[in-house]
Amino acid sequence: MTGWHAPDDLITRYTDGGLPEPDAWSLEKHLEGCAACAARTSRAARAGAAGAVLAEVRDAVLHAAPAPARAPAPVRVRAVGGRLGRVLWAAGPALRGAWAAAVVLVAAGALALAYGGGFDAVRPLLPAVAPVVPVAGVALSYGRHADPLHEIAAASPSGGLRLLLTRTAAVLALSLPLLTLAGFLLPATGSGAPEVPAAAAWLLPGLALTLATLALSGFVGCRAASAAVGGGWLLALAAPVLADSGAGVTVRLARQLSLYLTGASPQWTWAAASALCALVLVARRTAYDRLETM
Repeated sequence: MTGWHAPDDLITRYTDGGLPEPDAWSLEKHLEGCAACAARTSRAARAGAAGAVLAEVRDAVLHAAPAPARAPAPVRVRAVGGRLGRVLWAAGPALRGAWAAAVVLVAAGALALAYGGGFDAVRPLLPAVAPVVPVAGVALSYGRHADPLHEIAAASPSGGLRLLLTRTAAVLALSLPLLTLAGFLLPATGSGAPEVPAAAAWLLPGLALTLATLALSGFVGCRAASAAVGGGWLLALAAPVLADSGAGVTVRLARQLSLYLTGASPQWTWAAASALCALVLVARRTAYDRLETM
């Protein structure tokens, strides 16, 4: 514990809900070890707009619950699982449900079609679909539709952008290695088959599209941003392929993928786009504290 104490205006903004997320985290960390500031914060909360509601809830609980025969000694209970448990809870919607099963199905289906069905078009189809898989995971892992406690979690200091980034990291941790491994395990193309990008060539585009989704989410919401970014990628692939009628669809798709993914110039472009989206995300970080934007 240091000699520093939280100013009154900082505590007032915290109890009124007007303190930015990073400042709220810092203050809460200080309150864990400073009893004086914790008591002042408690008094400020009772004296604020929510004080009357808190008093009513307290009175209702005290009247409804029978008084204990003997007051137990105060005990500090540590959350089950500690930090790991909190991380798993935060990443939960991204790792359960239909999306995780769909990622496994995409990887296993690609291998089954390539080896069992002899379907040569799998090699260009996998890098075409892989970049939008994390985008779909972000859309399905954050929001009222994904988490019954979304309003409570998003309104807490651990919610907002921090929670969104935690679930996005879980999405990427599952989809990136699984789909990349599937790409490496696909059979090599024959002599007459079109040249396709390397199995890991989609990683930077996938990261850039995911960051673009997060950046756009601060303006239009998570699901609308995912639909716009994912749909834009698929349209950018499909439009030139459908417009060109010279060769087969597989050859045209492989050629378009090579244009977008193969070589230093496209990869540097995707890296620059990732950095730009990350800067937008940092600049707009306070937008994710408002429930109506998500």
